[in-house]
This record gives sequence, C-alpha cells and structure tokens, in this order.
Amino acid sequence: MSEHPNIILINCDDLGYGDLGCYGSARNHTPHIDRLAAEGKRFTDFYMASPVCSPSRAAMMTGCYPPRIGFGSFHGEVVLFPGDNIGLSDRETTVASQLKKAGYATKIIGKWHCGDQPEFLPTRHGFDEYFGLPYSNDMGRQSDHPNRPPLPLLRNETVIQSQPDQRGITERYTDEALQFLEKNQSRPFFLYLAHMYVHVPLYVPKQFMASSRNGAYGGAVECIDWSLGVLMDRLKALGIDENTLVIFTSDNGSRVQGEGGSNDPCRGTKQETWEGGQRVPCIMRWPEKISPGTESDAVVSAMDFFPTLSRLTNVSLPADRIIDGFDIGELITGENAEAPNDTFFYYKQNTLEAVRVGDWKLHFQKAGVAMKGLYNLREDISESQNRYEEHPQIVLMLEAKAERIREDIGDEATGTKGRNNRSIGRVKNAQLLTEYREDHPYMIAMYDLPDMPTMSG
Repeated sequence: MSEHPNIILINCDDLGYGDLGCYGSARNHTPHIDRLAAEGKRFTDFYMASPVCSPSRAAMMTGCYPPRIGFGSFHGEVVLFPGDNIGLSDRETTVASQLKKAGYATKIIGKWHCGDQPEFLPTRHGFDEYFGLPYSNDMGRQSDHPNRPPLPLLRNETVIQSQPDQRGITERYTDEALQFLEKNQSRPFFLYLAHMYVHVPLYVPKQFMASSRNGAYGGAVECIDWSLGVLMDRLKALGIDENTLVIFTSDNGSRVQGEGGSNDPCRGTKQETWEGGQRVPCIMRWPEKISPGTESDAVVSAMDFFPTLSRLTNVSLPADRIIDGFDIGELITGENAEAPNDTFFYYKQNTLEAVRVGDWKLHFQKAGVAMKGLYNLREDISESQNRYEEHPQIVLMLEAKAERIREDIGDEATGTKGRNNRSIGRVKNAQLLTEYREDHPYMIAMYDLPDMPTMSG
C-alpha cells in the first residue's frame, strides 16, 4: 500500500447547503452521501471562495481568493464564456500539479470552467487526463439561445462530441472514473470528479425521475448519489477503500431557493454573499485517519485543499507567491484539533461584500448597494437578526480585518487596488471549440427544457 492516500475530490454544481439528507433535506434521497458522512467527517461551516463557479473552481485549484489570481471578473462577466481569451494563467500552480510532484496519477472528469483555450485546459495545469464539459452545461445551443456554439465534450484537448445527451453524461463520467480507479489501483491517484448536476438544464435519466420526490432537481441529486455509491463500491472491491480520502462538496449554493434546490437554513442563493451563496456541504471520509460520524464547525474553505493536500503528500508550497488557504490536516484527522484560521472574506467579483471572524459576520455591500449588517452566525445562521448597533467594538474589529484584505487584494467598492494580485492568463486569437453545422447529425441538436435561467456559472 502507498504511504500516500488516494484522493477523490467530488465537486457538484449548484448543490445547496440544504440539499442532502445529512444536512437536513427531507426532499432528496441521498443514502450514499449520508453514509459517507456517517463514516467520515461533516463540516458545517465550509465555504467556497465565490458564489459563482469560475472563480470558485479556480480558487479551489490554486488555494487563492479569486481576485488574487485575476479571477474576480471576466470581461465584465461573473464567469468565463465559450471562446474567451482569458483563463487560468500558466504561472499558477494547482492542486493537481502539486500532487504530480508526489508521483500521483491525476485526472479530472467533468466541468473545468477555468478557460477553454488549449493554454487554459486541465492538461496544461497538472492533470494527466481530462474528460468532460469545459464549462457550464447551459452554454450550448438552446432554444432560447440558438446562436450559441454546440456544447463540447472533450477528451484531453480534443472535442469528441458536440451537444451530447445530458441524460447520459453522469453515467459516462462515472464509468470514466471507474476505469481510472482500475488503471491506477496500485499507485497513488488524484481524481477530480466535477459533476454536471444540479446546474440547469436538468436532463435526468428516467429511473431517477421516477423515484424522485422533488422533480427533476431531486432526480439529479439522486443521480449524483448513485454515482458516489458506485465509486465507493468499486473502491472496496479493489481493496483501496481504507487509504482513500474522499472529499464531497459543491462549487456554490443552489441557484433558486425553494424551487427544487435548498440552501436551508442559510439565507440567500448562488451569486450572493449571504451564507446560502457560499456556505456549502463538505464531507470527508478516510477510514485510516478520520473517525466515523464526526463533525467540525471550524471556519474552513476549499482554498484550504491546496496547502492541506500538499503537506499531506510532503510537497512544498510555492515560495514565490501568497497562498490564502490553510493547512487543515489536523482538523480533518483529529477530533479536538484547533482550527488554524477563523476568518473568511466574501468577495463578489472584485468587491469585498462581507467578512467573517469567528461567529461574527459583517456585511458592507450587496449588489452595489452599501449596507451595515452584523450577524452572529453561530446563533443566527439565517442572518435574520442585525446586531450592528449593539456591538460597535465587534464592528470595529471586523472592519480592521477587512481593511487589511483590501490593501492586500483590493476592493472595487472602496476604490482600493490590491498590492499582491497576479494576472489572469491571456492568449491571442482565441477560438470557439465548436461551430454549428447544418449537415452534422447531432444527437441533441438543441437543448430546449423550459426551466432555463440566464446563462451563469
């Protein structure tokens, strides 16, 4: 057995804090995910670094707040779009490139969304292999957007299909994952499985639609749960279950509260810096190291994966740059370990909208409008009781923390330019990965489900 654990990072798309049984959902049936929590550790105060996907995913890969790596804004948009000439810089180091230094086989399956030009693809950022959709599944040809390019399915850097039937994507992803496990069972591996669900459009296999108590949304959640069950079963069959660290999380909160998805008991949704936009489920299971049925209420984030997994595999952190994440290794494996950090900054694009220190969260901005809101998240996770006037000293302490991060990585709302930011990657002559052809026999010529919001990450 390898001295290093195998690592499987499962990242869902738009799955909310209240969408899983082990986080309180009574609408979605998630027995395999709930079992993962029962056999591992559940984090109650886990954050993504952005309430939308491109910056959230890049932050998870690099261990840095999005504005630090140039991922605050994308030609004025909140996420990257097909054919953009910008993406994750080749000067950035990812979790995958760190683990490769430790001899890991590395693969990403699913959504990347850190740039679709060859220079920005996962194969240029530490992943040996890639199979998946390079951006959101609503960025293909749709009935309300007929001029978009066909949705590309990639293997490594080659488009192998345009406009695939999304009902079969999760099954294809799962099969690809099983093959990777089989191929690399005798060496340490890092598998990043980035699910398509539950981002719209929700094309769901018949069996999960039939069993769902929560419409297409619930069917998509059940399909994610099925996929996890299959992967866990194969890990056991291969005899590598005990030394495999499985991390299950989501890239941001659910897009619409109450219409299928749930961020309960958190306030707000995807694209917002209320808790519902950025506090998401996170479960970790590693039988050799993590006691079953444990829980942590420490303030942790996806940015912590970079330093934690680096140190876990004895890979030095880059000495030439600031990493915002913290090593939470002792927190993961210990039951009474002290958290290395109690502070989290809520950025929406390049604007600092809120800060949390310990139990307290102070809001400065919401959607371009200044506000003064102070909430005790331990007592009031729903952010419903504004305590701003009651605790001036706590406000001052939080404002001082905010001022330091503004000087460090900036804040458009106050006109502060950060001192320690790095540039986003850029290429000349960017091209779309696909173009629509009238004479091509697409399996799905156009996605046309009615529950389509505007395109978003």
